[in-house]
Amino acid sequence: MTEHLSIPTPAGSFDAIAAGPADGRPVLLLHGFPEAAVSWEYQVAVLGNRGFRAVAPDQRGYSPGVRPTTVAEYGIGELVGDVLAIADELGWRRFDLVGHDWGGAVAWWTAVEHPDRLRSLNVVSTPHPGALGEALRTDEDQQLRSQYMRDWREGSTERRMLADNAEAIRRMFEWRVGQSRVDEYIQRLSEPGALTAALNWYRASRPAGEIGKVEVPTLYVWSTEDVAFGSTAAFATEQWVSGAYSFQMLEDVSHWVPEEVPEVLTGVILEHLSGR
Repeated sequence: MTEHLSIPTPAGSFDAIAAGPADGRPVLLLHGFPEAAVSWEYQVAVLGNRGFRAVAPDQRGYSPGVRPTTVAEYGIGELVGDVLAIADELGWRRFDLVGHDWGGAVAWWTAVEHPDRLRSLNVVSTPHPGALGEALRTDEDQQLRSQYMRDWREGSTERRMLADNAEAIRRMFEWRVGQSRVDEYIQRLSEPGALTAALNWYRASRPAGEIGKVEVPTLYVWSTEDVAFGSTAAFATEQWVSGAYSFQMLEDVSHWVPEEVPEVLTGVILEHLSGR
């Protein structure tokens, strides 16, 4: 049965969903934009039933208790710090980390900077930041796919996204996610300051210099119909992992993998966890 938690940290209290025995092997799942922890609802429930202790938080800006107002407070350092602070509060010295979309980017950075804390890394959709950076420099297809990231830094983005019953947000999901779930996301993002906080992930400056390779056992799942991330960065991600690496390509699946094919993704993650 899925539980609802409030996890206190120095930055504030994170809302989260969780399942599984308190002494189960810990798994932390990080959501992306414009979603929330409930995007992992299926995975959390199954992992809990399998004896894992699965926790998925509403991340910085999405949890009302951790919604700073300045853009600088949404940098990678702060986002990675939240991962460690949540794990510390839960009493997890080492844990398996799962991330999708922006949650995947945070997961990559956490694995690079704090490999001693992770038992395994499991990333969905988002390529390694080094592979993505190289694709943005050299691949016209990825440059076009990523134009939205630059567009969303504009101050008028909130108004455009919420106009006409949030039609722009609804189109993002390509009708691959249930309407009731999309309505829930829009309701959350319509709270005062919520959408600005979520967009501040895009507006914050990013670390200078090259990110390192990942040494922890890594699973990377990429889907062929992902509109945000093309094959160039996806296939190059292997070059940025020095540890054990598993790549799973899902045919005819969109960017919204956790909710579009929850059974398939959960099976792939479980298989990876079982080998660690």
